[in-house]
Amino acid sequence: MAVRMYHLAVDAHDISAQARFWAAVLDWKVLYEDEHEVVIGADEHALPGMCFLPVPESKTVKNRLHIDLSPDDRDAEVERILALGATRIDVGQGEDATWVTLADPEGNEFCVLRPKRSLTD
Repeated sequence: MAVRMYHLAVDAHDISAQARFWAAVLDWKVLYEDEHEVVIGADEHALPGMCFLPVPESKTVKNRLHIDLSPDDRDAEVERILALGATRIDVGQGEDATWVTLADPEGNEFCVLRPKRSLTD
């Protein structure tokens, strides 16, 4: 393989809080932190990770790229993530959607899907 995904970079106002939210959601840990970036991952050798970078501007429109999570129990996981600080949002998904759309504490949309067994399931 000539290339592989290394990080998902996330712009944030409070990089420490955002990193800790996502580390809790994914059951990852903070691997590196300074005032310019916070890196989280399953461990330092498990790619990809997420890197949170400080920006002054606020999010203003729907994300063009978002994270999809596939839990064992969608409804239980939605409740756990809501307790961590996420909020439910409506992006036009409709009542028959098999996923739940949430936003992280800074408003970035992500979805909690029904359980999946493969990338084409």
